[in-house]
Amino acid sequence: MSKLTLIQAVNQALHHEMEKDANVVLLGEDIGRDGGVFRATDGLVERFGPSRVVDTPLSESAIVGTAIGMAAYGLRPVAEIQFMGFLYGAMEQLISHAARLRTRSRGRYTCPLVVRTPYGGGIHAPELHSESTEAFFIHTPGIKVVAPSTPAEAKGLLLSAIRDPDPVLFLEPSRIYRAIKEEVPEDEVLIPLGEARLVAEGEDVTLIAWGAMLHPTLEAAARMLEKGVHTDVIDLRTLSPLDSATILRSVEKTGRAVIVHEAARSCGLGAEIAAEICEKALLSLKAPVLRVTGYDTSVPLPKSENDYFPDCDQIVEAIEQVVQF
Repeated sequence: MSKLTLIQAVNQALHHEMEKDANVVLLGEDIGRDGGVFRATDGLVERFGPSRVVDTPLSESAIVGTAIGMAAYGLRPVAEIQFMGFLYGAMEQLISHAARLRTRSRGRYTCPLVVRTPYGGGIHAPELHSESTEAFFIHTPGIKVVAPSTPAEAKGLLLSAIRDPDPVLFLEPSRIYRAIKEEVPEDEVLIPLGEARLVAEGEDVTLIAWGAMLHPTLEAAARMLEKGVHTDVIDLRTLSPLDSATILRSVEKTGRAVIVHEAARSCGLGAEIAAEICEKALLSLKAPVLRVTGYDTSVPLPKSENDYFPDCDQIVEAIEQVVQF
């Protein structure tokens, strides 16, 4: 095993699948000679050629629309959108076509499409470069939404996403693209979609996070452990379909839950998780379910970015509230 960053793990997964399956095709802006805006596709055009690593015009709708056609007729396209905020131009294609193809054709066609895009803040980028609007797509039946939190998770989940018969939106947390390294298996280790993982175990509080927010959540869990509070930490991994069973099993044990996400608070995935807990595990609760989230505003420009996103201190404060309730 080699120690890789998340971006290197993504590159390795793409390389692996392109070697294994000639139907895997990449397309996106500057992904060929330049290797993509974050260099996720670095070196792939030299290995597989411009017919399988396709530089596209600057048109997100065209990228996703073309990929849908490819997917419907037997290819397995992986489309790169440079930032999540640029994905809005392709929502018509994703929501009206990719998500509905199986239903519309009564199962005659599937859409084995992966759309990769960096999401979230932390890199001090300009407007539309730090979006965390996964709830738009979680709310859309027919699209699977995945958000890895570590390099090894990114590789295993991306392998599964490329092989999935339905469209997958693969959200890569840009703030940890190169911030952490870990050992990543060089061989094929698939992580099933739709299954959360229990990262830490405890009996006092359940902490639920995904993507980059897993790391301040683990930091908060470590600080609370010093105070004698033991936490279950759940990394959702797949946001849709949601692994409710793992969440409910944990909350029934601990009786308390704190949900952490960097997306805006209103109608975020945290609200759905809280509702699910209240509907199905209410009698196990010892305290209200709390959310630590971003704000109901546009992501601010870099100077104010650190005031917008949840941090370890805010998560610790929420844990203390539910413990002391």
